[in-house]
Amino acid sequence: MSNVETEPAQMRCGTPADGERPAGEARVDVLTARDVPLGGPRAMTVRRTLPQRARTLIGAWCFADHYGPDDVSVSGGMDVAPHPHTGLQTVSWLFSGEIEHRDSLGSHAYVRPGELNLMTGGHGICHSEVSTPRTTVLHGVQLWVALPQEHRDTERDFQHHAPEAARIDGAEIRVFLGTLAGRTSPVPTFTPLLGAEIVLPPRAILTLAVDPAFEHGLLVDQGEVRLADTLLGRAELGYAHPGVDTLTLTNESDDVARTVLLGGTPFEEEIVMWWNFIGRSHEDIAKAREEWQNASDRFGAVEGYPGDRLPAPALPNAVITPRRNPPRS
Repeated sequence: MSNVETEPAQMRCGTPADGERPAGEARVDVLTARDVPLGGPRAMTVRRTLPQRARTLIGAWCFADHYGPDDVSVSGGMDVAPHPHTGLQTVSWLFSGEIEHRDSLGSHAYVRPGELNLMTGGHGICHSEVSTPRTTVLHGVQLWVALPQEHRDTERDFQHHAPEAARIDGAEIRVFLGTLAGRTSPVPTFTPLLGAEIVLPPRAILTLAVDPAFEHGLLVDQGEVRLADTLLGRAELGYAHPGVDTLTLTNESDDVARTVLLGGTPFEEEIVMWWNFIGRSHEDIAKAREEWQNASDRFGAVEGYPGDRLPAPALPNAVITPRRNPPRS
């Protein structure tokens, strides 16, 4: 999905969670979402939890939009015209609905519930995303992964994977990237990552073994879920600091709860993220924008989309400065 804000911001604010923790339990901060209206021929609003001032990345995860459930007869659904990406991978994961994807690699695929679509931008790619006529309710997450310096100019790529569910203590877990609950995704990543959908029965308690070198983020899609000792509501993201080898999730509601667990080793590089580009300097961003506006071969072209491509917004008057996470305490 494109970040189609007309004035893209560099960082967002969050709310820390305070309180005492039992020894060995994860320290959890709460990152609250903000509503972001997306433009284009159809308008839809997403809830964005990454990036923000309190946290720019979780592992290499650098962008998290959560949307729906939207009745497309009312909202109009999704129609994002061809737009560019550099220095990142897009990860599309749906709970309901269907999205048609086209890119300049020549990929023509559908994003469906429980199926991963991962697109690598690297040096440059462009793509379009349109909800299909079969869609009645659109609901899911769009995530970005920052590529490390040594791979940020890698070639375009597209991967599809439909993970089987693992069932533990009544919970249903689908691992779309990395390893969790005895399941490993075959989709390669450029840094150590974890991405999984976890569905919890009413009042269920689930303890998962995790890599203590990873930091984790738990995004709540529905229900109220306690991560360690911190209660998270819908659309909140709980950030669990590295150093623990288990995470405990508790569904505090009488209904099914659904979450997305993200993780990875801390990403130590500074990045500049603006609009749909990730670079290391203002000059990287300005060059990518100029080449997109001039229809450079760097991004290629999307075939089959019935409309014009998205123009890039104007650059800010100030120099876009690199960002990284706050120092670890």
